[in-house]
Amino acid sequence: MYYKEKSYLGGLADGIKSVAVGLKTTMRELFVKKITQQYPENRKELVMFDRFRGSLTMPHNEKNEHKCVACGICQNACPNGTINVVSEMVEEDGKKKKRLVRYEYNLGSCIFCNLCVTSCPHGAIEFDQSFENAVFDRSKLILQLNKPGSKVAEKAKPQLTPEMQAKIEAAKAAKAAKEAAGAAPAEGAAAPAAKPAKQFSPEMQAKIEAAKARKAAKEAAESAPVAEKPAAPASKFSPEMQAKIEAAKARKAAKEAAAKAGTEAAAPADGKVEDVKPEETK
Repeated sequence: MYYKEKSYLGGLADGIKSVAVGLKTTMRELFVKKITQQYPENRKELVMFDRFRGSLTMPHNEKNEHKCVACGICQNACPNGTINVVSEMVEEDGKKKKRLVRYEYNLGSCIFCNLCVTSCPHGAIEFDQSFENAVFDRSKLILQLNKPGSKVAEKAKPQLTPEMQAKIEAAKAAKAAKEAAGAAPAEGAAAPAAKPAKQFSPEMQAKIEAAKARKAAKEAAESAPVAEKPAAPASKFSPEMQAKIEAAKARKAAKEAAAKAGTEAAAPADGKVEDVKPEETK
């Protein structure tokens, strides 16, 4: 980049301009109200700003109930292993549920990233504004957030507004009136006319009748008793003679197969096959 050297007067003007910008900021801050806190003199009335993250807490209501269901999502979300959720399985109303036993939080290793608070699906934990957490023993920084004897708060049923309640009552009344009108028709009112039978053309009617007749004939044939087949007549040959006949048939079949194989092997190159008579059976 080409740099054009300024003259003496130009450089002096730029220097005065930059000094004036700095003095402008200084003079503006000179008249702004100071926010310096006189700590520890104002310890009782000192209030930290809303985004300050002091220590992780688990709010409890007046019934010593909290919102933690021991799902362990906050423990998995913590990048520093600060949270340890200890739970147990209990059976309530025939169903097994997970119950929180101890919620341990190590303040000494917490980096105040707020990932545990944002990942909690029930809003069971939050950061308070306490900042005086210095101790001489690191073991005192391991805190149990759930109070002794506490339990999970039951989910409150949604409350309906008066307008929604009125709409529900009106819908129920309209449904009841409609059912009553359908169940008890007015006296003297004519009965509803029956639907007219569907008309078919003569050709279609003939096809329908033929199909019905075929169906009836098929059902009658299936329901009729099946006649037993007559037994095969007994052989008129003795067992020895029958065995000889079967052996002769087998020899004849083997000889025909051998002759056929020899005929195919002796076929000429032009594709013509001469008839070869098998040898007569002795």
